Amino acid sequence: MGENEKTFNKIVEWLNEANVSTDPKAKVESIIKVQEIIINQHPHLLDAFLDDVLAFQSDRNMEVRRTVVGFIEESCKKDPAILPRVMDSLDLLLRDSAPQVQKRVVQAASQVYRGALMYIARTQPVPPQMDKAWGSLCTMKSEIVKLIDNDNDGIRTQSVKFLEGVVLLQTYPEADSMVRENDFNLEDIPLTLKIVRRRRLEEEASMIFNLLVKFHGEAHVSSVNLMTCMGSLTLIARMRPQFMGKVVTCLENLNKNLPPTLSKSQVNSVRKHLKLQLSNLLKQPSAVDYHGEITKLLSDLGCSSQEINKIMPKVDDKSRRSHKRTSAESASSLHKRPRLEALYRPEHVPEPKKSQPSKVSVDIPAEMTEKFISDRLNPETVCNIVLSALPQVPSQMPSQFAANYAPVQEPGSQTHIQYLAKLLMSHFSGGSVPRAMPRKSGKMVLTELPEDDVEDESISPPPPPAAPAAPAAVAAPEVVMPPPPPPVEELMDQDGDDLEGPVFNQRDTAGHLVVQREKLKELTPMTPLTRPLKQKARALKLAEITRPLSQESKTKMCTSAVKRILSADKTAVCGGVSSVRNKIIVTLACTYNSDIRSEILKFVLEDLQSRLDLELAISWLYEEYSLMQSFTRKPIFVAEEGSVGKRYVKLFCTLANHLADKPEREVLLKRLYLEAPSITEEATDILKELSCDETRCTVGLQLLQSLVIRRPPKQLTYLNALLEHTAHDSVEVRSNAMKCVLSLYDGRSDLRSIIEEYAIMYLGFLQLPVPPDVLFGRERGRPLKVDNWAEGPTKACLYLYLELLPHEHKLIHELTRVYVQTVPEVKRIILRLLDSPVRGMGMDSPDLLKLVEECPKGAETLVTRVIHILTDKTPPSTELVKRVRELYQSRVSDVRFLIPVLNGLTKREVIDSLPRLIKLNPIVVKEVFNRLLGTHSESLSHNSPLTPAELLVALHVLDTKKVELKMVIKATTLCFAEKQAYTQEVLAMVMQQLMEMNPLPTLLMRTVIQSLAAYPNLSGFVMNILQRLILKQVWTQRKVWEGFIKCCQRTKPQSFQVLLQLPAPQLQEVLETCPELRQPLLQHVQSFTENQRMHVPQSLMDVLTGTRHVVQDDYDSQVAEPMSPDGLTIDVREDNFPENSGTSEPLPPGMD
Repeated sequence: MGENEKTFNKIVEWLNEANVSTDPKAKVESIIKVQEIIINQHPHLLDAFLDDVLAFQSDRNMEVRRTVVGFIEESCKKDPAILPRVMDSLDLLLRDSAPQVQKRVVQAASQVYRGALMYIARTQPVPPQMDKAWGSLCTMKSEIVKLIDNDNDGIRTQSVKFLEGVVLLQTYPEADSMVRENDFNLEDIPLTLKIVRRRRLEEEASMIFNLLVKFHGEAHVSSVNLMTCMGSLTLIARMRPQFMGKVVTCLENLNKNLPPTLSKSQVNSVRKHLKLQLSNLLKQPSAVDYHGEITKLLSDLGCSSQEINKIMPKVDDKSRRSHKRTSAESASSLHKRPRLEALYRPEHVPEPKKSQPSKVSVDIPAEMTEKFISDRLNPETVCNIVLSALPQVPSQMPSQFAANYAPVQEPGSQTHIQYLAKLLMSHFSGGSVPRAMPRKSGKMVLTELPEDDVEDESISPPPPPAAPAAPAAVAAPEVVMPPPPPPVEELMDQDGDDLEGPVFNQRDTAGHLVVQREKLKELTPMTPLTRPLKQKARALKLAEITRPLSQESKTKMCTSAVKRILSADKTAVCGGVSSVRNKIIVTLACTYNSDIRSEILKFVLEDLQSRLDLELAISWLYEEYSLMQSFTRKPIFVAEEGSVGKRYVKLFCTLANHLADKPEREVLLKRLYLEAPSITEEATDILKELSCDETRCTVGLQLLQSLVIRRPPKQLTYLNALLEHTAHDSVEVRSNAMKCVLSLYDGRSDLRSIIEEYAIMYLGFLQLPVPPDVLFGRERGRPLKVDNWAEGPTKACLYLYLELLPHEHKLIHELTRVYVQTVPEVKRIILRLLDSPVRGMGMDSPDLLKLVEECPKGAETLVTRVIHILTDKTPPSTELVKRVRELYQSRVSDVRFLIPVLNGLTKREVIDSLPRLIKLNPIVVKEVFNRLLGTHSESLSHNSPLTPAELLVALHVLDTKKVELKMVIKATTLCFAEKQAYTQEVLAMVMQQLMEMNPLPTLLMRTVIQSLAAYPNLSGFVMNILQRLILKQVWTQRKVWEGFIKCCQRTKPQSFQVLLQLPAPQLQEVLETCPELRQPLLQHVQSFTENQRMHVPQSLMDVLTGTRHVVQDDYDSQVAEPMSPDGLTIDVREDNFPENSGTSEPLPPGMD
C-alpha cells in the first residue's frame, strides 16, 4: 500500500509541475512520465488521472496537445472501455488549428477504431455509453474520409493509412489471404450484434476502397501520397484477394499515366516503388491469375526475366490456381444470362426468322477477341495502322508522353504481340463489341455488325472481279475474314453508338437500322488479307478547301478582338458580366502571344488604381501563378515563349516598379505585395531598393515587416532584408528599420533568437583585421570600401546590437568577448557608444552586476566605463559598490575602479585611497573631486562620504612620504576651482581646523593665501589666523614661516598690526626678507598717537629705524624646527596682491 501511495503522489507531483511550468518541453516530459507509469506499470490508476491529463488538450503549445493524443491512444489500447470518456477530446483535437495535431489524431484513430470494434464484438451486451461512443467514432470516421482531400500532405497520408485499416477490418479474408498476428475482420463480428451489422460494414469498406482507387488515379496527387496509397492498395490486395484484380488494373493505369505534376526524381521514385509493390504481389499465391499482367508491368519497369523468375511462386501452386480458375470459368459459363434481344427490339422492326437459328449471334469472351486480333497481327497490318495514324501524331513529343515513356522490352516477341492485341481489343471494345457469325463450314467468324444485318445463308458474297471461277471438284469451303478495322481517324471521330446493335441501344429506330444496312453494302466482302481492299470514299475536309490566313492577318484580327474586349468595360458592368470579362482578359493574357500580353498590360498600367481595385491585375497574377505551378494546364495550341515562371516574374516586377515610382500609390503597392500568390527574388530586390531611398524608406521597410509576419515560408528572407537596413549609413533608413525590427523583437518571441544571432554576427565582425565586404555597397549607403576600421564601419556593426542591449541584458557578455579582441580604434568607439544602452539597462541589472563581478581579463577599461555611466547621474547602489569593492580587493588593483563608486565607500576608504587617486591624470583627479563634491551631476540628491571641508583638510594632512607635495598642491588647486563647493564659510572652517593642528600643515599658509585671493572679505579672519599663528610660534616651521611672511606682504597694510606683534628678531627677519615693508610699517607706527606709540616695544622701534641689530640666537626657540623636504618649491604666481583679486595665487616661500 505504501508503494501505491508513493506512486500516486509522484504522479500528482508531475501533473502539478506540468500545470505550473511555462516550458513546453517540461510539460511534455511530465505527461510522458505519467503515461509510462499509468499505462505500463499501474493501469488501475488510469481512471483516477485520466481527466487530469485530458485537461492539457487546451494547452497553447502544439507539442503538449500532440502528447495528449498519444496518451489517449495508449489508454484506449490498454482499456477500450474508456472510449466514451475520451471521445469528446478526440473530436475536439481533430478540429485543432495545428496540422500536426490533426495528423496525430488521424494516426491514433486507426488504433482507437480497431480497439473499439474488437471491444464491441467481444462484449455482450454492449454498454449504452459505448453505443453512443461508437456513433461518435463513426462520425469521426466520416470526417477523416473527407480529410483525404485536405491541403496538408501529411494529413492526407495519415488519412490513407486510416482508410486502409478500415477496409481490412470491414472485409472477409479468403483461404489464401496473407494473415497477420492478431488480425481482426468481419468473421470475428457476431451475426447477432445489432449495433454493428456485417453487411453495412462490408458495403462501407467497398465504398472506401473505391475512394482509395480514385485517389490513386488523380492527376495532381503528390509523390508521397501516391506511394502511400500504392502501398495501401497492395496490402489490401495481399490480405483480401477479392480486390486483387482491381488493384492490378489500378497499377497498370498508373504505369501508363503518371501524374504530370511529378518531377523527374519523383517519377523515378514512384516507378521504383511500383516495381517493389508488383514484386510483392507476384509472390502471393492469390495473384496466380494475374501473373501475365504483373510480369508485363515488371518488364516495362526494367526487370529482367531472371529477376521475375526468381520471385515467381512455385509451379505446383500456380498449376493449382490455374485449375481452380478454369473450373470456376466453366461453372460460371453455365449460368450466363439469356439474350434479351427480343425484349429490346422495337415494334416496327421485324424479328429474325425462327427457321434460321444459326444466325443468332453469341457474345465472344474477351480472351477470344484478344486471340483473334493477335493471330492476325502481321507486319503489313501493323504498318497500315501506323500509317493511318501518322497524320494525328503531333510534331513534338508531348511532355506527359516523354515523362511516362519506357523503351519496349523484347519488341516483336510473342509477349509484345499479346500486349498490343490487348490494347487494340480494349480500344475496339470501346466502340463496338465483336460478334460471332456462323459459317458454312460450321466455324464461327467475327464481325462488328448486328445479327439483323447478316444476309441469308443461301446468298453468298460476290466474288472479286479479277478472280477466275474455281472448279467444283476442288471447291473448298470459303475462308471468310473480317473487314479490316477502320482507320484511326474514324475510330477517334466515332462516338461508339453508330455500330452498336439493338441489344445494346434501346433507342435505335428503323431508320437507324436502314442506315446501318446501307453501311453494310458499302463494306468490302470478307476476304483473306491477301485480297486487295476496296478504298473507302474520301470524306470532305474543310481544311483542304479553304485558304489559310497569313500570320500577319491572324495577329491583326486577334489584337483587334482583344482591344474591343478591353474597351467594353462599361458594357460589361451594365450587363453584370464584369467578372466574366475579367476572366476572359486574364485567360487571353496568360495563353496568347506576347503581342496580346503587351496590349493587356498596357491597358492595366494606364489606370492601375482602378484596375487593382477591380482585381484585374491580381487575377492575372494568380492565373500566371497557377500556370507556373501546373495547377492549370496550358492549352496545347499555345506556343512556348519562354518559361512560365519568367512570365510571372516579369508581370510582377512590371506592376511593382510602376507603383514604386509613384509615392501616391503606396497603398496599392502594399496590396500588391500582400495579396500576390508568390513574391519572387526579383520582387524582393525591388522592395530592398525602395527601402534604401531616404524619402520613401518607410513604405518599403513596413512592407518587409508585414511580409515577415504574413509569409511564414519566406520569413527568414524578408527578415534578413529588414535586418540589412539596420546597418545602413543613412540615419533615416536606419532608424526606420530599427523601429520595425524592435517591433518584431518585442512582439514575436519566435523571431527573438534570429534577430539576436544577426546582431551578434555583426558584432563579431569587429574581431576581423579589416571590415568585411558585406558592410559596403550602394544598398548599404557606403559605396566605397575602406580597409581599416573607421568610425562608419565600426558603428554599422554596433547599431543593432546596442539597440537590443536594453531589451536583452544577457547580450552584454558578448560585447566583452569581442572587446578584448578588437583593435584600439574600435575599442575607443565602443566606449563612446555605450552611454545610452547602459543607461537603458539600469544599475540593478543582474547581467551588469555579473559583468562587474567577473570582469574578463582585458576588459577592465570597458567595465570601468560601464560603471562610470551607471553612476554618472545617480549614486551607486549597494550591490554595485559591494562587487566593485570585492573586485578591487581581490583581482584588480587599479584605483580607477573605485572612482565611480566613491560616494558609496566609507569615509576611511576614501581617505586611504586619496594618495593613489591624486597621482592620476589631472582630468581624472578632477572627476574624482567632482564626484566627492557632488558637482558631476545635476541631481539634487548627493550623498558623499566626505564634506568639502573634510576633503581639503585630508589633502593637507597626507603623508608626504606616500605622495609628492606637488601632487597635493595640484589637488588643492582643483578644490579651490570648485567655488560652488568651497564657499567663504567652508574655507574659513578649513583654515580654522588646519591652524589647530600640531604641527602645522606645510601647505597651511598657501591655503590661507589662496582663500584670501578667492574671497577678499576673509581678510579680517586671516588677520586673526595670523595673530594666532604668532602665538603658536609659526617661525619654528620654516616653510610655514615663509608663507606667513608672504601673506603679510600681500595683506599690507592690514598685516602691519600683526607684524608689530612679532618679536624683534622675527620682525627683523621679516624686514630683511621684505625690505619694502620697513618704510610703510614705520610710517604706520609714526601715525600712532603718543599713547599708542608707548605700547610699541623699543626693540621693535629700533628694528624699524635700523638703529639696532637684534641677534637671532637670543630668541631661538628651544623646540627643534620641524623638518621640511629639501628643495621644496611651491608654485605660486608672483603677483601683487590686489584688494579685489579673484583667482591669484601666491608664489611659494623663497621665490618672490
